[in-house]
Amino acid sequence: MHSAEHHHLITTPVTADLLRGALDLERTARGLLPHRLPPAARARSADPQLAMAESQPSGVRLALRTRATVVELDTLPTRRSYLGAPPRPAGRYDLLVDGLPAGQAAVATGGDTLTVDLATGTTEHREGPAVTLRFADLPARPKDVEIWLPHNETTELVALRTDAPVEPVPDRGRKVWLHHGSSISQGSDAASPTTTWPALAASLGGVELINLGFGGGALLDPFTARAMRDTPADLISVKIGINLVNADLMRLRALGPAVHGFLDTIRDGHPTTPLLVVSPLYCPIHEDTPGPAAFDLGALAEGRLRFQATGDPAERAAGKLTLTAIREELARVVRQRSAEDPHLWLLDGRELYGEADHAELPLPDALHPDAATHRRIGERFAALALAAGGPLAARDA
Repeated sequence: MHSAEHHHLITTPVTADLLRGALDLERTARGLLPHRLPPAARARSADPQLAMAESQPSGVRLALRTRATVVELDTLPTRRSYLGAPPRPAGRYDLLVDGLPAGQAAVATGGDTLTVDLATGTTEHREGPAVTLRFADLPARPKDVEIWLPHNETTELVALRTDAPVEPVPDRGRKVWLHHGSSISQGSDAASPTTTWPALAASLGGVELINLGFGGGALLDPFTARAMRDTPADLISVKIGINLVNADLMRLRALGPAVHGFLDTIRDGHPTTPLLVVSPLYCPIHEDTPGPAAFDLGALAEGRLRFQATGDPAERAAGKLTLTAIREELARVVRQRSAEDPHLWLLDGRELYGEADHAELPLPDALHPDAATHRRIGERFAALALAAGGPLAARDA
């Protein structure tokens, strides 16, 4: 815990003005828990999967202006483990100094543990001690310091210590990009929090990211649309499709009105903000086979995590959703709305990751991209959406 050096350090309370990317800060018995959905939205959901995902701080970062050469952060992570599956790596913290990578940390021990039995769906939660991250030898000059929290690990903030005073990073005049999507947007299987595809795209595009990517939670929930409606933003994107299929949530009849309703709600708060609808990435198991998706128990028995589609392609005639059907319906909805909404666009997700990309960089678990694929998707999104001439052009031409 580096206690011998603590008396040299200044403890600064973590407050909302030192954080970016969170929509709420909850004071808990042991610290501060950043949330990516506000209390009103959380009150509308009884889904434990969404509760877990929105409390995992993808895109949430401490942003400090300081001369400090040492920064210590005590956190209380909640680590997930799956019975019978390979152990998950500890959550990573990325350090940026003046926007450039300057370090990385992960603490393998400590924190709470949540053990999930995939066969029965039961969970067991055990409390553990807080962990201390230490970044030292930073340049002794005024600088912007960002610590990006793990994108896939619920993280309570316990204490912040530095060897020089800190203040919030001033407004740099960057546009705020508000994005909503699935576990792929949250960063599933990315290498670290600054290398999820939205974080990479935001860095390349020069925008401030608010990431509402929720593992298993891109389900056109009205409370998510209201949270987006009420969140100040200059650029908005919504990635729709994969969770609707792998949850087998709705039929084609419900999809169009649900998308309209979601977009209508966003537009209530952002009537002319550039709004980009992104259809699903290429994913062979669900292109023409409906959900639900399920764990491949044969692979699990071999210690591998892999997904499979369990629906019947014959049920497409009855309105069961596939990625192909969703892309067609999203194109229809956006085409219809565009006649009255000149600030609405559609991006086919296969332009970010298509069949040729899958041949080169297959999805390791048949559902989620790996680190190299996150980088490709982020670079392509920045070029297609955020660059000059794109629908979410971040810098004024």
